[in-house]
Amino acid sequence: MRYAIAADGDQVAPHFGRCEHYVLVDITGGAEVAREDLLNPGHEPGLLPRLLNEEGVAFVVAGGAGPRAVSLLAELNIGVFFGASGAIDEIIARVASGELQPGESTCEH
Repeated sequence: MRYAIAADGDQVAPHFGRCEHYVLVDITGGAEVAREDLLNPGHEPGLLPRLLNEEGVAFVVAGGAGPRAVSLLAELNIGVFFGASGAIDEIIARVASGELQPGESTCEH
């Protein structure tokens, strides 16, 4: 399963569309099997959900996102884990172990 974690440096970004980059991580059998970075190409409505869909992303992890992004992700069958914060490596460990739970978006749209 491929996850896209919105990141600012080595921390989870508070906003899905305005992060520096995305950490794309593949989790199989409870373990990280691949990781790559994808620079954020810019905050243009609709662009990021389509791009992540093309990259095979099944879930997005971020602090939050606006309602339009949430709707577009849902249309593409991309699940969301909002309310996330902290170090990317810690979030990946929680995803791999099944401990990461979806929360409320921290976005103030």
